[in-house]
Amino acid sequence: MLANIIGERLIALNFGESHGRCIGVVVDGIPAGLKLDEEYIQQKLDLRKPGQSIITTQRREEDKFEILSGIFNNYTTGAPICMIIWNKDQDSRVYELIKNTPRPGHADYPAYIKYHGYNDYRGGGRFSGRLTATFVMAGALAEILLKNTLGIEVLAYTREIGGIKARESSIEEIKELRYSNEVRCPDLDAAKDMREAILKAKREGDSLGGVIECIALNIPTGLGEPIFGALESDLARVLFGIPSVKGVEFGSGFKGSSLKGSENNDAYEFRDGKVITITNNSGGILGGLSNGMPIRLRVAFKPASSIAKKQKTVDLVKKEESEIIVPGRHDPCVVPRAPPVVEGLVAFILADHAIRANLIPMVLGNEHRRT
Repeated sequence: MLANIIGERLIALNFGESHGRCIGVVVDGIPAGLKLDEEYIQQKLDLRKPGQSIITTQRREEDKFEILSGIFNNYTTGAPICMIIWNKDQDSRVYELIKNTPRPGHADYPAYIKYHGYNDYRGGGRFSGRLTATFVMAGALAEILLKNTLGIEVLAYTREIGGIKARESSIEEIKELRYSNEVRCPDLDAAKDMREAILKAKREGDSLGGVIECIALNIPTGLGEPIFGALESDLARVLFGIPSVKGVEFGSGFKGSSLKGSENNDAYEFRDGKVITITNNSGGILGGLSNGMPIRLRVAFKPASSIAKKQKTVDLVKKEESEIIVPGRHDPCVVPRAPPVVEGLVAFILADHAIRANLIPMVLGNEHRRT
């Protein structure tokens, strides 16, 4: 059960399967007295959901969420908050045809072995990207909490797709433009090229991967619990929970390994009476602790595994080699749907650490709600 839970003081338990009755999340640890913005949560879900363009899967889910507990008179009560989304547009028939032939790139085979065939294989079951909607719901709560208490903002956007790299964008450009196009890229020229590359891969029955960059602003110094509760450790752990993620790096990341210390170290200076670093190769984290600079990280997504090309596989029942063309409705690239997922998970971990650092009280507001 612990493998389905993230957080220590702010906790999220994720449940459901791709083709089950519903998916959902229980969030415990949100302080009482937080005014809930249901419209904001729905907006974040709408940014993630499929069927929005020709470059994503055509499975059409409304993704309308329901709150079952923890909210009263539009404020959090301090009790666990349960949110669900009913599954309505799943088509399980095609998965009956391929249940014994594991799809290359998917978790079908190791899940079959681990759970002795009892796992729900429809649409990938627990291993489906559909579950990321629950990350968005939990993350949206955390985003509301962080913005209302500490002024923290989390911004994720597409930095690269299929080898096409966006230029460096300003914070203002990221805020204004990242959701202005189908690929979620603030560099509009690169966005056009990325879109064409995805469509080309789709026509060829193939898929593409890419990179999401995420920046968190207005971070207080000292968040993190070294050694194994380091801020990077907890962020990386949840980000690797997103299906298709194969890499996470902070600041200069792997590139930093080719630099000299004199090039990679971030020198300090005072600016308006505040200690800052002139560069931010650390990505805002040193020794597992936030250093007050923006947190900057990148998440690498592999190409979507479900493709229309014929691939080699095996038949687990007949115990012979076979071939498969994966049926169904699939994304030629999952990256455009990932920014709100990354934003939500990063926000959730930051909120958990802010609560652990006693920067957010467990009851918001100085006066009693009722007299």
